[in-house]
Amino acid sequence: MVKKILTIAMIAFMMIATLVEYSPTEANTSSRVVEQKPVKVAVLLHRFDDVYISLVRENFEEIQKENEGKVEFSFFDGKENQDIQNNSLNTLLKQKDVDLLLLNLVDTGSTKEVINKIKESNIPVILFNREPIDIEAVKSYSKAYFVGTNAEQAGILQGKILVNAWNNNKTAIDKNKDNIMQYIMLMGQRNNLEAVARTKYSIATINEAGIKTQELTTQVSNWEQEAAKEATEALLLKYGEKIEAIIANNDSMAIGAIEALQKYGYNNGDKTKSIVVVGVDAIPAAQDLIKKGFMTGTVIQDAPAMAKAIYTVGMNLVYNKKPLEGTEYNFDETGIAIRIPYKEYTP
Repeated sequence: MVKKILTIAMIAFMMIATLVEYSPTEANTSSRVVEQKPVKVAVLLHRFDDVYISLVRENFEEIQKENEGKVEFSFFDGKENQDIQNNSLNTLLKQKDVDLLLLNLVDTGSTKEVINKIKESNIPVILFNREPIDIEAVKSYSKAYFVGTNAEQAGILQGKILVNAWNNNKTAIDKNKDNIMQYIMLMGQRNNLEAVARTKYSIATINEAGIKTQELTTQVSNWEQEAAKEATEALLLKYGEKIEAIIANNDSMAIGAIEALQKYGYNNGDKTKSIVVVGVDAIPAAQDLIKKGFMTGTVIQDAPAMAKAIYTVGMNLVYNKKPLEGTEYNFDETGIAIRIPYKEYTP
């Protein structure tokens, strides 16, 4: 009897010991699943106060809300200063507490230096929006990609908007009746690839449609509304009624131009005193001006689509998946760049 009781007790003890040994493992496994850390994404922006970039940032924040616990974005303001952006990048790489870098370069000429630095830390990186001058530097790192647009397409669409405006309302636009579109160009930056392409192809498209053009001047306004406003005021005093069109590389500069025009009585609703103005980005303020008839048109640069593409490709890199998995895009001829298409925005 005693032997039987001892046998039962030993079996019970072994079962308890097994459960005790098993339970912590299960608890640890469960804990790892529940407490899985979100992917940490550092987003280095060329400047926080850029209107289009602000829209992209807002879409990243919305993605984080929709994927709670899965991803965590941190944003760093480059303040249009490459040294400041470099300092942020150096700190992030030193801390080794980031899973993915999203880089909106201040100076697109610094691509090689920045990529080499990131390559040493073996962290995946997506450059976006501002076209790298040295695309070969991006290609040199297997965990580096670019998500942007086709700047040529933006210029072409701007040109088409102006061609349509000229063909539909030439009498009002061609103030001096010389059959030539006199224009001023508000350029973002001299050496910026997007600015150069938008400038070139907007005019080329107009000329290809059989419309002659005459450039009164090109004014570099660094993508800024206030700079474009000041420049346009000065140009109005210089050229006055000679200006028949204002072509801006982005909407911020187009809006600045309209503010200057309205100050001097233009583009306030009187069709006899109006100058056609086009931009790029389709930011809300520009859309509002177009609906009111104060601005001719713009080109949609799709901020939600850009943010979604960057996020999807970035998470694929973090989880060692194929970069384009889950996207609707293909790489261009470089093999590492995705191009988000533009669309016209007119009344």
